Amino acid sequence: VSSAPEGEVAAGEISREEALAIALANAGVPEGDAYNIKNETDSDNGIPIYDIEFETDYGDYDFEVAMADGRIVGADYEVDEEWLDTLGDSPVSLEEAALLVQSKVPGSHAEDVEIWEESGDGRSRYEGELFFDGMKFEFEIDPQTGIIFDWNADLRD
Repeated sequence: VSSAPEGEVAAGEISREEALAIALANAGVPEGDAYNIKNETDSDNGIPIYDIEFETDYGDYDFEVAMADGRIVGADYEVDEEWLDTLGDSPVSLEEAALLVQSKVPGSHAEDVEIWEESGDGRSRYEGELFFDGMKFEFEIDPQTGIIFDWNADLRD
């Protein structure tokens, strides 16, 4: 927990507003699309975090951002698949999808992303996971739009 007075940021810590900006950028959500924003302080595995939740017309988002450095230490969101159908096609290959995941996880490498094609419910998608820097990332990507519509990131012990 921060030693700074309530509402102030300790030296080197990111602000609540910076944490929200990090979450929105990682989710690819324009600030104007987010509503019902909740931004509270908490801790996860002893790490002081901002627990950030927000909604959009196309999905619900939940992020945990470390106060010390702005690192995302937890994320969970799911985008409405019907919304994806309203977007124009911009197909991506498995390799391009792996690069999308790598770009969301700074320092990781696309070749470390495990990814495969799935179509069990009649809808084609890429699924996969990445283990990097003590985190496990799981995702689903729409191959027609290149949008990550299901994303989960968790700290691992």
